[in-house]
Amino acid sequence: MPMHNIVGGMCLLILAGIMNASFSLPMKFVRAWAWENTWLVWSVFALLLLPSALALATIPALEGILAGAGGVALTVALCGAAWGVAQVLFGLALDKIGIALTFSIVLGISAAVGSLIPLVGQHRDQLLTRGGLVSLAGIALVLLGVTVSAVAGRMRDRSQHAEARTAHFGVGLLMAIASGICASMMNVGFSFGTPLSAAAASHHANALWWTDAIWVPLLAGGAIPNLLYCAYLLRKQRTSENYKAANSGRNVLLAMAMAVLWFGSSVLYGIATAFLGDLGPVVGWPLFMSLIVIVASVLGVWTGEWRNAGSRALRVQGLAVLILVCAVVVLSRATS
Repeated sequence: MPMHNIVGGMCLLILAGIMNASFSLPMKFVRAWAWENTWLVWSVFALLLLPSALALATIPALEGILAGAGGVALTVALCGAAWGVAQVLFGLALDKIGIALTFSIVLGISAAVGSLIPLVGQHRDQLLTRGGLVSLAGIALVLLGVTVSAVAGRMRDRSQHAEARTAHFGVGLLMAIASGICASMMNVGFSFGTPLSAAAASHHANALWWTDAIWVPLLAGGAIPNLLYCAYLLRKQRTSENYKAANSGRNVLLAMAMAVLWFGSSVLYGIATAFLGDLGPVVGWPLFMSLIVIVASVLGVWTGEWRNAGSRALRVQGLAVLILVCAVVVLSRATS
């Protein structure tokens, strides 16, 4: 494995968090396309083309590794499919309750569940060690932080008298919760896909790119729900004609930018977990999620989502960010 390097891992996680939290911003500049038009292009690039291209470039005998993985590759793909359902729900919740609140709820639940399953399933012997207990404390802080953020989001909507958004708040909230549970399967699949990275190592791949072998089946599984749902919407809403719009070339570039930001953040996360040691996926996942929520909260303010929300709502959201910063500090100590 790459050299144990906590500082390097933390730096990569910070960069990954910024990239992931920013990936949806280009969607705000898409013109003449419906949500499904953008999401379809994003799915093709982020979940199929980019992972496959990177893995083929960095992993020797990739096809043989995947063919010989048997049940491991299938398990990883099924986890990816569950995560794919989460992405569909995430995209819909984003439209109903906004960037800051969607990121907070989805990633908070994902952080807790996605970290606990590998900890209990793969590192049960470390559960009561210092690293395990610090990890549990950090996960608890993450949950507290996103709960406070959810309260702030509800206060924001009431202060803004956003009737249309408030009318959909309950639906959006349920979508975000379900998305968070399914989204945790990303890290579960990544954690249980370590035999694939071990196979990449046995074929003399560079240590930094071993996890690329996991991303291919994981994200291919995730692509299926996304592509199917987009195809359903294109037919139902008759929005496939939007691809003929004058702005389509520009919109494709924006969707590609979203894909590069999102998949790039995933690759950096994979490398960072290796730097963080044995508990890398256990500690790295809630760290990654917390950093994304922090950045997304800042972006939510910057893009005007909290305009006219009132000072009280902003103070509560600030408290949520402070709690998440504390969670980052605590979790960073779990591998030291």
